[in-house]
Amino acid sequence: MKKLLVLVLVVALAFTFAACEKEPDTIKIGLLAPLSGDGAVHGVPVGNAGQLAVDEINAAGGIDGKMIELIPYDTKGDGPEAVNAYNKLNDQDEVVAIVGGTYSGATLAFIDLAVEDGMPVLSPTATNPDVTLAGDNVFRACYTDAYQGVVAGSFAVGTLSAQTPAVLYDKGNAYSDGLAVEYIAACEAAGLEVIVETYAKGDADFSAQLTKIVDAGADALFIPDYANTVGPILAQLDAMDADVACLGGDGWDGIIDDYAVEAEGFYFANHYATDDESAIVQDFIAAYEAEFGETPNALGALAYDAVYIMAAAIDAADSLDSEAIVTALAGSDREGVTGHVTFDDNGDPQKSVSMIQVVDGAYTLFDKVTP
Repeated sequence: MKKLLVLVLVVALAFTFAACEKEPDTIKIGLLAPLSGDGAVHGVPVGNAGQLAVDEINAAGGIDGKMIELIPYDTKGDGPEAVNAYNKLNDQDEVVAIVGGTYSGATLAFIDLAVEDGMPVLSPTATNPDVTLAGDNVFRACYTDAYQGVVAGSFAVGTLSAQTPAVLYDKGNAYSDGLAVEYIAACEAAGLEVIVETYAKGDADFSAQLTKIVDAGADALFIPDYANTVGPILAQLDAMDADVACLGGDGWDGIIDDYAVEAEGFYFANHYATDDESAIVQDFIAAYEAEFGETPNALGALAYDAVYIMAAAIDAADSLDSEAIVTALAGSDREGVTGHVTFDDNGDPQKSVSMIQVVDGAYTLFDKVTP
């Protein structure tokens, strides 16, 4: 009888321990971003805004009473680093979902592993079309390179009345190349021939390419790259005293930090505008500024939205099961800082695009384009 009682107790304890293993005290979500190096200008706001969203959700009671634990890793904007970080999140930290990566190249580096594992992934900012085509468990909060490129081409032709459009881009960069290809296609669809020049990662002298562009009579120049690369290009163009209207994609966000004078009057596509008067935008900006002492850029806004979307999906799934979370993500319907988000069959959001102009050294909402 005593042996039987001991056996019953052992079995009961085993079930208790198993239940504890299945029901963690916190809900772990990973975050992948370049938190150091050249990419920190984008990655740090992603990390900050992601944590801000988690803090707000936890303050409101978390997910079904459980607190979210955000686990960030620094990818340094590098593919192998992103792979290593993903493996740590999946194997060691045992996260239930990932918000990331930030850059398209780093995201593409780990995404096949995430698809194989069935990990729910919501990238706040990776715009390359191939990211969400990798698998049904992959989503993004931002619009795609393809749409940015199309909008930029249409904007150059329609709004800027360009007759001789040009593009200068990094052919070896997934983000830059993706935007450039669609921009060229949009301009050519309007019957215009595009002046095309390229450069390589690490280049610092763009004078040869810019001279060709200016000498060819370009009246609109698309530079699809990040602010730390675009800034020196604009500075060199400014030194040439050329009369060329410039425009870019969301990678320009942050351009006024060091190159406000060179970017004056120019345009770029972005995910939100800080002068948008809607309450959800202004509340987010106020909370971010109070916490971090600066105005959040668009990538930060996207990360904030992404964490809220992921948390809402986990809550709606009423489970930490990967498939259940993915199913709930696919059915997302949420108003965010960067627009009202629903997802298409590829996991890409249906939302508006803000065209920003640099005016008097500040970002100004020029127009909103709704797909």
